[in-house]
Amino acid sequence: MPQQTIAPYGSWKSPVTPDLITAGAVRLSELWLDGDDLYWLEGRATEKGRYVIVKRSADGTVADAIPAGFNARNAVHEYGGGAYAVHDGIVYFSNWDDQRLYRMAPGGKPEAITPEPSVERGDRYADLDVTSDGKFIVCVREHHHKSREADNEIVVIPTDGKGTPRVVARDHDFYSSPRVSPDGESIAWTAWNHPNMPWDGTELWSATFNGDGTVSYAAQIDGGEETSIIQPEWSHGGLLHYISDASGWWNLHSWRDGAAVNLLDEKFDAGGASWAFRFSTYALREDGTALVRKGEGAGGRLVDVAANGGRTGAISVPYSDISYLNVRGNNAYFIGASPTRQPEIVRLDIATGATAVIKKSSSVDVDPAYISVPKPIEFPTTENGTAHAYYYAPKNADFAAPAGELPPLMVISHGGPTSGASASLSLMAQFWTSRGIAVVDVNYRGSTGYGREYRNALREKWGVYDTDDCIAAAMYLAKQDLADAKRFVIRGGSAGGYTTINALTFHKVFAAGAAYYGIADLSVFLGDTHKFESRYLDSLIGPYPQEKQRYHDRSAINFTDQLSAPMIIFQGLEDKIVPPSQADIMVKALDDKKIMHAYLPFEGEQHGFRKSENIQRSLVAELYFYGKALGFSPADVIEPVDIKHAKK
Repeated sequence: MPQQTIAPYGSWKSPVTPDLITAGAVRLSELWLDGDDLYWLEGRATEKGRYVIVKRSADGTVADAIPAGFNARNAVHEYGGGAYAVHDGIVYFSNWDDQRLYRMAPGGKPEAITPEPSVERGDRYADLDVTSDGKFIVCVREHHHKSREADNEIVVIPTDGKGTPRVVARDHDFYSSPRVSPDGESIAWTAWNHPNMPWDGTELWSATFNGDGTVSYAAQIDGGEETSIIQPEWSHGGLLHYISDASGWWNLHSWRDGAAVNLLDEKFDAGGASWAFRFSTYALREDGTALVRKGEGAGGRLVDVAANGGRTGAISVPYSDISYLNVRGNNAYFIGASPTRQPEIVRLDIATGATAVIKKSSSVDVDPAYISVPKPIEFPTTENGTAHAYYYAPKNADFAAPAGELPPLMVISHGGPTSGASASLSLMAQFWTSRGIAVVDVNYRGSTGYGREYRNALREKWGVYDTDDCIAAAMYLAKQDLADAKRFVIRGGSAGGYTTINALTFHKVFAAGAAYYGIADLSVFLGDTHKFESRYLDSLIGPYPQEKQRYHDRSAINFTDQLSAPMIIFQGLEDKIVPPSQADIMVKALDDKKIMHAYLPFEGEQHGFRKSENIQRSLVAELYFYGKALGFSPADVIEPVDIKHAKK
């Protein structure tokens, strides 16, 4: 091993550069099988975040399935998903610019098959499913108005474009997962109402699907206010399957003889939070059995579930994170990732367990000598609670710190907040650890992956437990001499940005922080966000205005007198989920108090940055800011950031 250079933590020169993070990188999602052809979505940062449908033919040929100028992405719930479907080689997709559905036959050009809406981008389509005879698309439509809340509906659309969308369900506030049975005679979907989110409580509905595209005899068959049902799918034999957390965990169920059957009653979450449409964590085989994903440490398993319930086996795979699972014959396809692998599209031979990589999300391979593998930790927190996180130690083959120096610690608060941190390889995390900054990615109470009780623990406690758990994680590591308690920093986006702002306002634990599109004033957010999350705070904080005081007390903007820590703020100026007004009020408060801060707004970005140049700029700006706040000099050459009230 070559001799290491001794240098302070934070100042190490790293091969994990900002260019490397976005070079050749794509976001992979939404696998779709059409006969022997495989399709997927690629979000390309190098094309301004455009989403492209890609086709891999049976002969291995790979090509874009839609032309330049089209962007296969929808804005239903603002997070989108289920943006396309394929049937007999014909691609149907939602186009981002106008949100209309398009039909593209092999060798042809995209043709709009839905009407031009009366309000710009006013009709949005998601979660597309094509009937087996190819005559209809069944999907969720979000119909926007100029002066009131959008309507969410399930609609049936003729695939030839000769006819207007027919509404078949409209009595609930929200819908998801319309699925028509293989014989074309039945349809199922999930529905829920304000103030629930899909992980709180949903209803499972079933109905007769008629040959003319109408629906009759619709009835709720499972679910309710306190049972989350997701991912309904029909087996090849016409048996309805779905994931339900009635047991306290998201388990695979089937609807058989008028009753719900828990097919695998085990204490692990087979599903996740439905932020986006068309997510799949299980797949049904032709023989009636199912494959269910299960992450386990550095690897994972696909559990084989019998048609009548119970395990019949499990296939070990080198992927701890498995998503968008599909099955065709003896092959399973999914997007897999692990602590040492970035997301990639994988084909699994079910009989032999052999895997083959079809597409990597990044062309970049980093030497393992610079990769910090996360360690799962469990630690005590407030009110006799226990929380979870992944800890990453600083690691760089070329550098070591001076004797006796402890590393700065970056605490990451994930978004959601009903979401979860993953142990999958993230070059973003390695950006920090390879420069000598330890990282802890916190799964605070309320996170997914630990059952319904843990998920519900954040109810009426948002702004408290999430912050408490981030602080507890940092203190836990400092007590083990794994971090310098005087050099804690915290970062987060969206809900994680809210936690970050609160931590820097209500506590004197962190030396600095970075808030990406974070919430500073809950009362403003109530009337300035989109329909999907407009009542989310009812459960996270409490109903408004009954709990008006609680909203006040958990909004950092009302307590700017307590602000003291340096903060850098990043914001997309087209964000409809956490609008720029939230950043503006926080920046003004920091400026009024003459606290060291910086603000980087980005034109053309929404909720989560998609353009490579903005991803790179935000990352190095954050590093630059921490260097000034914590007193280290990054090895990187960085364009200076305009820092207000910088330390002398």
